[in-house]
Amino acid sequence: MNRVFHPRSDAARPARRVRRTWCTGLFVTAAVFLHAAILCAQVETVENPRSAPIWVSRLGRVEGHLALNYSSNGAFSPDSSLLAVASEDKVVLMNLRTGDLQRVLKPHLPEIEDLDIRSADFLASNQLFLLANGVFHIKGKGQAAPTPLLAFQWDTLEDRQSGKLNVVGAKGGFSPARYFPQIGYLALYKDSSFDLWNPRTGGGGRLTVSGLTQIANLYEFSPDGHWLLLAQIQTSSTADPTVVELKDHKFVDSLRGHQGTVLSMAFSRDNKKVVTACEDGKLRVYSVGDWKLLETLTGHQGPVHRAEFSPNGEWIASAGEDQTVRVWSAEDGSLLQTLQESREPLLSVAFSPDSRYIAASSEKVVLAWERQGGN
Repeated sequence: MNRVFHPRSDAARPARRVRRTWCTGLFVTAAVFLHAAILCAQVETVENPRSAPIWVSRLGRVEGHLALNYSSNGAFSPDSSLLAVASEDKVVLMNLRTGDLQRVLKPHLPEIEDLDIRSADFLASNQLFLLANGVFHIKGKGQAAPTPLLAFQWDTLEDRQSGKLNVVGAKGGFSPARYFPQIGYLALYKDSSFDLWNPRTGGGGRLTVSGLTQIANLYEFSPDGHWLLLAQIQTSSTADPTVVELKDHKFVDSLRGHQGTVLSMAFSRDNKKVVTACEDGKLRVYSVGDWKLLETLTGHQGPVHRAEFSPNGEWIASAGEDQTVRVWSAEDGSLLQTLQESREPLLSVAFSPDSRYIAASSEKVVLAWERQGGN
């Protein structure tokens, strides 16, 4: 497939400090004009100095998990007011602005029981995209069989299924499905090709990387659809992720320097940087295009499972087996804060779309923090 995806970018740009003089009014006499000119020269508009950001615990401990291996998204609503937590057969909607439980959804599908929700992502303010497994019962025969991965949408206001029920990878042989909210596609890998499907439109296509002959257990698309990163490639002798340029479908470089298995990769929203989280306990930040190592961030005690840039590009959050979330400056790599509320190893972390909240998840518990300062 020769198509290169160009989704809309919603990277936020930091406000610039503005210094300017101003003067208004029409002055008739010379004396009045002179007095106004003096005032004009002395008055400036200056923004208040920015305070250092601090994140504080918001929800306590909520039973459930974020998407874990099925999505890179933290399941925030588009306006950052809600967080969707998958908890067995339920989706718990937490109100981040009040810190309260807003609603508990229990999705159900005809003739399917024991639904186990794998991930929940917002497609719109009242629309969830769910991935789940269940047990299918054959009428009149009393037989039951596990379902393949199911994909469907759920209306959070009316608490009902919206649209069709889709089966993902029913023929088998695919690597685990992953949803990439920034490009809007669900992806599955098999035999040198990635099948891409858009749950909003039902459209999709196939992307073939002819040089990829082994399964890549970890992969990440850039938000602009120009790059594909591949890691955990079976039978590969190196831990370093490989870079594919999608316009040519060819390997062009690698992210060098890893001393252990790479557990996650994430692009900044402006497509200028990549951060990797590694089993060796370090984060590494690379520039996109020339793929140079810019920073190596150390501090976690043990493997780091996930790292992500904030949408505004100012911070990096990382989650590790040492039960901490660490927040770093994306500009110079300095450690800003260590969040230590978790009692279990943390496997995922994400920023809200407005960069105000951080959510992190172990296998069974979700925590959230709210930023104060640094506006």
